[in-house]
Amino acid sequence: MFNHSNNQSVLSAPQQQQLLDAEMRIAPTWPLDQLIAVNPFWGIKALSFDVAVSKLSALAQVNMLMPIDFYLEQWLQGAIAPAALQQAAEYYQVPLSNNELLNWLRQSRRKALPHWHTLADLFDRYRSEHKMPWQEEITHQISQFCAAHYQQMQPILKQTQGHKKLCVYRHWHETVSQDLGISIVMGEPGLVEYFKQLPTEPDTVIALTVETLGIEFTALADYAHMLLLDINGWASWVGYERWQANLTGSPTSDMRALLAIRMAWELVIWQYVSKRYPTMFSQISHHWNRQKQQLPKIIAEHKQALSPRLLFQRALELSYQTKLAQQFECKQAHESNANILQAIFCIDVRSEVIRRALEKQHLGIQTMGYAGFFGLPIDYRASDSGFERPQLPSLLKAPLKVTQIHEPQSLTTQRQHAGRWQSWSHSAAASFSMVESMGMSYFYKLLRKVFMLHPTAHPVDSHIGTTAWRLTQDEREISATEQAQLVAPILAGMGLTTFADTVLLVGHGAKTTNNLHDAGLQCGACGGQSGEVNVKVLAQLLNDVAVRNELIKLGVQIPVTTRFIAALHNTTTEQIVTYGELKPEISQWLKQASHLARIERSEALAITPDILSQQQLEQQFSARTKDWSQVRPEWGLANNAGFIIAPRQTTQGLDLQGRVFLHEYDYQQDPELTKLTSILTAPMLVTNWINMQYNASVTDPGKYGSGNKVLHNVVGGRIGVFEGNGGDLRIGLPLQSVYNGEKWMHTPQRLSVIVQAPTSALEHVIAEHEVVKQLVENEWLYLISISPKCNVLKRFERGQWHRI
Repeated sequence: MFNHSNNQSVLSAPQQQQLLDAEMRIAPTWPLDQLIAVNPFWGIKALSFDVAVSKLSALAQVNMLMPIDFYLEQWLQGAIAPAALQQAAEYYQVPLSNNELLNWLRQSRRKALPHWHTLADLFDRYRSEHKMPWQEEITHQISQFCAAHYQQMQPILKQTQGHKKLCVYRHWHETVSQDLGISIVMGEPGLVEYFKQLPTEPDTVIALTVETLGIEFTALADYAHMLLLDINGWASWVGYERWQANLTGSPTSDMRALLAIRMAWELVIWQYVSKRYPTMFSQISHHWNRQKQQLPKIIAEHKQALSPRLLFQRALELSYQTKLAQQFECKQAHESNANILQAIFCIDVRSEVIRRALEKQHLGIQTMGYAGFFGLPIDYRASDSGFERPQLPSLLKAPLKVTQIHEPQSLTTQRQHAGRWQSWSHSAAASFSMVESMGMSYFYKLLRKVFMLHPTAHPVDSHIGTTAWRLTQDEREISATEQAQLVAPILAGMGLTTFADTVLLVGHGAKTTNNLHDAGLQCGACGGQSGEVNVKVLAQLLNDVAVRNELIKLGVQIPVTTRFIAALHNTTTEQIVTYGELKPEISQWLKQASHLARIERSEALAITPDILSQQQLEQQFSARTKDWSQVRPEWGLANNAGFIIAPRQTTQGLDLQGRVFLHEYDYQQDPELTKLTSILTAPMLVTNWINMQYNASVTDPGKYGSGNKVLHNVVGGRIGVFEGNGGDLRIGLPLQSVYNGEKWMHTPQRLSVIVQAPTSALEHVIAEHEVVKQLVENEWLYLISISPKCNVLKRFERGQWHRI
């Protein structure tokens, strides 16, 4: 058993810092009802992308690049241009011809590289008996415990212990010390006694493990990081709780306790094997002590083996940038068009398609791009209900709350009924008992879903009314002056200096049925929700006479004839729903734009538009939203590749294939660089998160994707999903969100951010903001400057600007 004299081991301050460093490497994951894309490598952005590729591969066999055959296929299809391949070779100082580079890539095929092993890995590797793998059992046991702890035990414990939060490690220790099933399943008698002897404090068990296993100080952060990656799903959930705690100003985290749980398993295995299998222990301890000294060498081996793929990955990205650069042709804005229709859309890549389609309807139509929450830092609070949800980027906390005024009681009752029904019908325990208790009435509901494609309504979004809104801060209703101060910078950020008679504020959302990850198709800028609340609130503010009078004092004059109309773009059907009366010609333009967008998207959805009438095509798209067996209702933001920050006339008329985020920005109107700073420190971060999550869900779907959605089971109603009935908590995108059954629908490549601004302006923002500096200089994205005449594009590379 354990040496009790060591149970009082303590961690030194430097060791504490090493552990904290490891803990902060884990990025958060958001719950299902607020699901947003997250860069899973956010916690290591201080490393260069190339270093991260080889280090994560060595530590935990993480794949940040595609297989060799993928790059060979991209070369054959022309997606990698010969000139770009030579540019990448020059960047990495590899003096080979293109044919030699191709041979170098092919020859890099080899057996599995050596990597760091946990003790569980080593035990599985050296024992000869055909028993349950330790690695699988550890993941399963920790995951099942976390599911029970976070979804069931915490509410009970808060009620019985005066809201005092139970330490996750102590709760686990109490549970595992009474679990005789582990010994039976593993075929290892007496194992439970080793758990009973563990220290009861997380820092103590970590200190004892570090001391017993001889973890050197220089390797401690990497070792701890490797163990957390072993249970990355639950570590990411704990990262979310840490993120939320930081937003509320009361930082706390279970990450250390979770790490202690995983380390405790290492300590138990070490002690148990040394007593029960002394010969095997000799082999394991020898391997263990040898590998502790070899991490730098192992990382170097991974770097060498992955170098050809890194080079081809860069060539793929440079090829895309070159093709994009060749399309640019700056145009003059049509000043006479502003009095017909202006439409402001979210910067979401799905908006690019329908914006282009709408602009084709008339020269007098002007579209703009702005973050989909429309700059409103709000939480939506349902009337006569405790329900509340954020309607802003999840990186932020909302200071304002919005509630509908004089909401009809019938609407509140319907929402509450629908919410209770959904909560009951989605709970794991109700799956069979609900159908049984409801009898034929629920059987009829099932039949309607199967044969009549009857949609499942969202209990909140389906019951948002059209009455006026109240904005409050700290339970105080904000004044017209404060409302004007809120919307003035929003108008400036949109680039609205002149106003048409009709200005559409177009949020977006997606309607799907039986889709656990439906929030991932909603507006990420609205915290994984529809943007309906935001556009309705903003339209009310901008149409309010008192607010407009206050705006005049701030230098913003909105014509009396201008009306702001809220609208919602359904990205699954391409329909635009408006919440206000429109001129017949504008309604027809919107309808025709939706049709053109459907035609463009049809190929990716395996729909043949040529044989369908406009009405039939619309019905096909609508059917996807109602079919509860549809695993691919739409492709979301798959294949995103670029972010262009420029006036619309810079990109108007270009077919960007729904791959590019578009944000309005005019450098001439931003002498203090406040708008540029705002865009590069907020929307650019969000687009990086989206881009890297889609990339990771393709390059390593096992660790950073949530697997086959057909096999998903909900954990805790909202926490996340298991694939099947166990294993780690699955995070990231379902396989069906990026793969059509035959090919990947997303090409992993780092985001190319193109800004129409001088290089000096971009350098200023980089120097002033560490997070921007890390993303750009460590090449987690590419930063490109485009000249005012669109004839010169320069890419920031190793501290210098290089012409594309």
